[in-house]
Amino acid sequence: MLKIVVLTGAGISADSGIPTYRSSDGLWANYKIEEVCTPEALANDRAKVINFYNMRRKEMAGKQPNAGHKALAELERYFDVEIITQNIDNLHELAGSTKITHLHGELTKLRNDASDYIVDIGLREQMLDETAPDGSLLRPHIVFFGEAVPMFDKARELVKEADMLIIVGTSLAVYPAASLVGWVKNNDVPIYVVDPSTPKIPFLRNRIFHKKERAAVGLPKLVAQLKEFTEIKKL
Repeated sequence: MLKIVVLTGAGISADSGIPTYRSSDGLWANYKIEEVCTPEALANDRAKVINFYNMRRKEMAGKQPNAGHKALAELERYFDVEIITQNIDNLHELAGSTKITHLHGELTKLRNDASDYIVDIGLREQMLDETAPDGSLLRPHIVFFGEAVPMFDKARELVKEADMLIIVGTSLAVYPAASLVGWVKNNDVPIYVVDPSTPKIPFLRNRIFHKKERAAVGLPKLVAQLKEFTEIKKL
């Protein structure tokens, strides 16, 4: 079965009403990264960091997967689909996708600093003094700026196995996530981009097909085309 790896970014969640981080009216327009998304911030003002992610969960309440998320879930009926997402929301899961690698963590989970304890809290607030069973303080299960990306090696191996790569809603401006595109196994792997803008794809000799549309519009069209290709192959 054809293996399709999908790399998604904030653009696909924006179509569900979740603010992006980097737009002019995005989350970082009102917050400094160093104050809410670094290990130093957590150590210096734990309450501010915890409150920031509590607000992010509150914003997620009632948000639903859009047509783009649902199209990717439907794609699993026809292909071996692996999603690598830079997003910390759970909209891919809610849409029904089953194989999802979260590069930057998950908003609905907490962990301790040792990362040996992870708990799902859904969309409830985290208490300031919440602890793991061993007594260690819990923190948002988020990869802060300046921290290693634990799931990067897995994501890289997935891209190396891909027969097709789809890039959705990401400018490919954040590393190391942006470097994943360069790990496709050879020049025969087609790359599909669904985004109104042109992401910064490193120089590759692969065929690149660009749908300059938002995820909720362009992804259903692309999935329909891929399904049609599958049906033709069966004839």
